[in-house]
Amino acid sequence: MMKRQRRQHEIVALLAEGHFRGIGDLAEALSVSEETIRRELRVLEASGAVVRAHGAVRLAKVETEGSFATRLQRHAEAKQRIAGAVAELVADGQTLYIDASTTGHYVARALRDHQRLTVITNAVGVAAELGGRNENRVLLAGGELDYEYRACFDATARDYLAAFTPSLAILSVESVNLDHGFADYHVGEAAVCRMMIDRSRRTLIAVDQSKFDRHGTVQVAPLDGVDMLVTDAALDPDYAAALGEVEVVIA
Repeated sequence: MMKRQRRQHEIVALLAEGHFRGIGDLAEALSVSEETIRRELRVLEASGAVVRAHGAVRLAKVETEGSFATRLQRHAEAKQRIAGAVAELVADGQTLYIDASTTGHYVARALRDHQRLTVITNAVGVAAELGGRNENRVLLAGGELDYEYRACFDATARDYLAAFTPSLAILSVESVNLDHGFADYHVGEAAVCRMMIDRSRRTLIAVDQSKFDRHGTVQVAPLDGVDMLVTDAALDPDYAAALGEVEVVIA
């Protein structure tokens, strides 16, 4: 199983330039038969990672466009259930980092009854949900606003966030994969998440099952590089094994 997954990852790497490549070309590059390549491509195509046409293949376009409100509605029920489970793990008075993901936004909503939180974030929506209530303290990173994410990811934001050492970083990602771990499509978001993992005492990844087996662009962390995972369904045995000693909570 792991050998096949590595081969699929190698195929995706060969297609990284975005152009169509022939089946024979891929087979030669990986020193395997064309039938082996076709078998792996069937798996990748079913997962939405690649597109095939007339004996050739390319990476599928990643659909990251759309307003924040639109993305907030994707898998909303699962995200809300996950957010509720995350909120139960947070104590009053705790110092948190909450990222700019839509799942992070739902987590902020789920925390609205908590008291005296110190919330560090680069997301405007998170600040709006938790600021000015229950003696919360909100520390919002500034800089150039990314309107698609309603957050700041530039050097100004990173410099501000680098000063903090939260007790818990609450993050989400766009991809969970056995080969490349937790990953995002947005380079700036991934950079901020990596930094906050390094700065925080503990890290929690909150992610719904639609993100598993997707191929991300920029790694955030290896699967065993976080402390907790909160998701909405039981894990495949391969993922359970790869997560090692990571605490898993099923919402």
